[in-house]
Amino acid sequence: MATMNQIESSSNNNNKHSKKQRSPIHIFLYFHKAIRSELDALHRSAIDFVNNNLVDIEPLLKRYHFLRSIYQHHCNAEDEVIFPALDIRVKNVARTYSLEHEGESVIFDQLFALLDSNMQNEESFRRELASCTGALQTSISQHMSKEEEQVIPLLVEKFSFEEQASLVWQFLCSIPVNMMAEFLPWLSASVSSDERQEMRSSLCRVIPEEKLLQQIIFTWMDGVNMLKKRKNLEDDVTSQCSPISEKNCACSSSQSIKQETSLRSSDSPLDRPVDEILHWHKAIEKELIDIADAARRIQLSGDFSDLSAFNKRLQFIAEVCIFHSIAEDKVIFPAFDAELSFAQEHAEEESEFDKFRCLIESIENDGANSSSSEFCSKLCSHANHIMAIIGNHFKNEELQVLPLARKHFSPKKQRELLYKSLCVMPLRLIECVLPWLVGSLTEEDAKSFLHNMRMAAPASDTALVTLFLGWACKGRPRETCLSSNATGCCPAKSFLEENSGSGPPFCPCILPTKRSNTTSRKESNGFCTPGTLTVQVKKSCCVPGLGMNSNKLGTGSTKSLRSFTFGPSAPLSSSVFNWETGISLIDEGTGRPMDTIFKFHKAIRKDLEFLDVESAKLSESNESFLHQFDGRFRLLWGLYRAHSNAEDDIVFPALESKETLHNVSHSYTLDHKQEEKLFEDISTSLFELCELHDKNNSISSKCHDNLRSYAELATKVQGMCKSIRVTLDQHILREELELWPLFDIHFSVEEQDKLVGRIIGTTGAEVLQSMLPWVTSVLTQEEQDRMMDTWKQATKNTMFTEWLNEWWEGSSPSLDASPSDSDKNISQGSELHEALDPNGYTFKPGWKDIFRMNENELASEMRKVSSDPALDPRRKAYLMQNLMTSRWIAAQQKSPQGRESDKTDGEGLYGCSPSFRDTEKQIFGCEHYKRNCKLRAACCQKLFTCRFCHDNVSDHTMDRKATTEMMCMNCLKVQPVGPVCSTPSCNGLSMAKYYCSYCKFFDDERTVYHCPFCNLCRLGKGLGVDFFHCMTCNYCLGIKEKGLETNCPICCDFLFTSSAAVRALPCGHFMHSACFQAYACTHYICPICSKSMGDMSVYFGMLDALMASEVLPEDYRNRRHDILCNDCGKKGSAPFHWLYHKCGCCGSYNTRVIKVDQISDFLN
Repeated sequence: MATMNQIESSSNNNNKHSKKQRSPIHIFLYFHKAIRSELDALHRSAIDFVNNNLVDIEPLLKRYHFLRSIYQHHCNAEDEVIFPALDIRVKNVARTYSLEHEGESVIFDQLFALLDSNMQNEESFRRELASCTGALQTSISQHMSKEEEQVIPLLVEKFSFEEQASLVWQFLCSIPVNMMAEFLPWLSASVSSDERQEMRSSLCRVIPEEKLLQQIIFTWMDGVNMLKKRKNLEDDVTSQCSPISEKNCACSSSQSIKQETSLRSSDSPLDRPVDEILHWHKAIEKELIDIADAARRIQLSGDFSDLSAFNKRLQFIAEVCIFHSIAEDKVIFPAFDAELSFAQEHAEEESEFDKFRCLIESIENDGANSSSSEFCSKLCSHANHIMAIIGNHFKNEELQVLPLARKHFSPKKQRELLYKSLCVMPLRLIECVLPWLVGSLTEEDAKSFLHNMRMAAPASDTALVTLFLGWACKGRPRETCLSSNATGCCPAKSFLEENSGSGPPFCPCILPTKRSNTTSRKESNGFCTPGTLTVQVKKSCCVPGLGMNSNKLGTGSTKSLRSFTFGPSAPLSSSVFNWETGISLIDEGTGRPMDTIFKFHKAIRKDLEFLDVESAKLSESNESFLHQFDGRFRLLWGLYRAHSNAEDDIVFPALESKETLHNVSHSYTLDHKQEEKLFEDISTSLFELCELHDKNNSISSKCHDNLRSYAELATKVQGMCKSIRVTLDQHILREELELWPLFDIHFSVEEQDKLVGRIIGTTGAEVLQSMLPWVTSVLTQEEQDRMMDTWKQATKNTMFTEWLNEWWEGSSPSLDASPSDSDKNISQGSELHEALDPNGYTFKPGWKDIFRMNENELASEMRKVSSDPALDPRRKAYLMQNLMTSRWIAAQQKSPQGRESDKTDGEGLYGCSPSFRDTEKQIFGCEHYKRNCKLRAACCQKLFTCRFCHDNVSDHTMDRKATTEMMCMNCLKVQPVGPVCSTPSCNGLSMAKYYCSYCKFFDDERTVYHCPFCNLCRLGKGLGVDFFHCMTCNYCLGIKEKGLETNCPICCDFLFTSSAAVRALPCGHFMHSACFQAYACTHYICPICSKSMGDMSVYFGMLDALMASEVLPEDYRNRRHDILCNDCGKKGSAPFHWLYHKCGCCGSYNTRVIKVDQISDFLN
């Protein structure tokens, strides 16, 4: 995992860079460090705002806006460039991270909604603001950590050095120009001087080898004031354009002074620069007309072969329109005092473009199956509709905005606004837009446009505006430089000559550019790709291109992960994956088995809301509430851990096993690790809060410092609870968006049933008893019924239903909530002890049923049970035994002896005396178990230490689950059965270390767990720990035996259903015994993990003797190899040998060479 420690130590390890550190992708770690630093500083400021009422909120607001803008454009550039390229090389990775960007945008929205609310005068506002800031910091930090652990290593592994440099360059060129001017200086200031130098070196490897491009980027990075250079350029412009250069360069003009004068006529557009907006409108409308005409040509010809080019052309004009709208919203309209807004029109246009693109994609996807006439009709209709709404929008702007701008703004102000509007676009778009726009203008209008751009650019943008002017000139077919006509000299040539150092002046027009765009722009059937112009581009070019039009990495494709998100234009709350899923959440009414797992998300959300909202009350220092809050938190933590473990161990591996779903779950596994760390941090802070509360209560006069510390810690816990809620909310939402639909596509109902059974089979009885009421408390009755039906179907061959009926009756659905109607219905069903299961034939009698039956009814039920083929033999024997002894049991229950012995102590009862497992040591128990109590048999009302002691001396068997009373052998008092003695004299004496409330089982010696599917207690640590319940076998198996659910690594037959003998290897893997015998003739290591398959000490001893007898050549004697031992897993070094290398730690020869020293190192 890439960490910031790697960045900090990079300057000290220049000679030992790893591939990741040497790669251009390494620069993203600096971006992350700067963002982390800003988040940390912002969170500290928010905490100060809480603790100090004198702190003003205005500086905080500016920092919030800056961070949002920086991070938003960072994410958009990743979504446009990095993730689409990665998705081509590695599937199922990038989409999750784009979804996380959407989640982080929602958090920003919530934060700014709070800032814009009327709560600022309320006391709770400051604490809520700090909590939201902490949640934002946690979410973004975790996202970047995951990128460093998963995405960045994949980029380094899957892309060559040149491809990585190209990706980073495209990333930078996808950030708007005005943000780059803020982003790079901020980034440079956020790192140390050594890191800054390393970052400059990385940028040198990324930026094309063009002086002008490097000058622009490093000017932004350094934030250098270029006023002096600009002034020198203007003073010396005549001398720099020498006659020699004018003679050899088409970029110069001898008529510059005269043309400058002609531009200044009385009606010159230079006096009304704002009218250049009309040029944009006309160019956009012309392009839309061409697109509509192209759509009609498709309709007439019915030829969809070049539809992708049409789509790219549409995407280009959509980008132009959307960035034009952003410029109006962010630059033009805010300059007016009057309230001007066309936000509704802008949103409608973006929506229409999105619909148009989706229609084109649907045509491409359907191919031959599409109905040509229907699609053509829709295509023309959409094109005409977009043209109409944009035409109306432009007309309204020209009537409302332009007159105000001409009236209230000076020409200088108008130029500045237009230049800032242009800088709202990223470089990659400006390179295409300027030639496209200038190519649509007359020569006079083009000269005026370039002159205004030149005049509006600040001194620090000399290199940038030079680049713009050069790009604009490419839109003219002539061999003259429009910018030289407008300014008196070719600015590109002047700038490059000024910065070229000593030597004769030269014209860059005649030099080939490196990594620049030299591809010609062609038309095909009237369609143009994004940025492809309908004008002829000059071959002589004074400025370089960005080198991005010839895209081989797949970035910017029409089906990219944010396929119609145009940089910052995409609204933060937009849904960007509808193109793939079509819906945001899957319909829960489908009743799939795997829906059961996701129903836990409802319960998780409910408890997260409780933690978030109620944590604000922690500052009140209420002891009872503090303990209640702590208990609710720990319940959520435990149940969430069980849920996430089930996903990591069962659900995610099942997804990854499908060939098309590799890597789809890795990000979510990383989420679980990060969330576990958050839970641990909250737990630690809550413990400290409880201790501080107790400390404050223990002193008579509360210390002011302690109270302040308590308040600060309570604020911290509130922020952490907000963070865990936001993090988990976004996590489970992404699972529902991305993973949930995959089960419908890739898993049958039977496979889903099996997965549910495996999940339940690794969940212990105690966890299930807490989990079921917790989940059902937030479900509707219909959802509860579906969930319970799914669980019963998955456990149909087990005793799960019986176990459920035994305890559900008395359970409370939540810690502090009254039972819901659904819980009451389930409890009533448990009390009735229905004789038939949902299928209508399986008998399930309880003791109350047996006591109510007469002889004929019992005989009838016995015949029904005996003839039922669906019953498990063990279950059938149990039922038959109960039925046959029921009349005797009922008679015993009604006998006078039974009623007379119903006393509070053991006097007069059979067995009313202690029994000992060890008489000498006076250890209570019997020969079977060590325990401190006796059980009162429900059948005969006698006291026995265990059911085996009862059965040995009785003519009937004891049903321990019917036991309701016990006798403490210390005080000899009969009392309700329970884990401890209830009499005061025993002072809470434990009856045994283990007590099972279902089986009424006590054991003070062994480790025992209750399996809800066997519905009995078994030896072991528990389900999911060292055992799991196999729903197929209906038996508890060891976790190691779970390895049988795989293929034999030799013959590839499925081991679990194989009839051949299976051998377990020491490493835990399995193979057929026959396969092992054949394989072991030539190999001694496991074919899966490479560990030794047995005791190899004799063989290794033979190798020791062999190595001692060999004499290596002189040149090899001092050489050593770095090795990794397959047996102990440790690294070390071993003397050179062609075959054998001994581990210095464990003595094994089962090693592999990981590094070979060069001969020259030793010869020297």
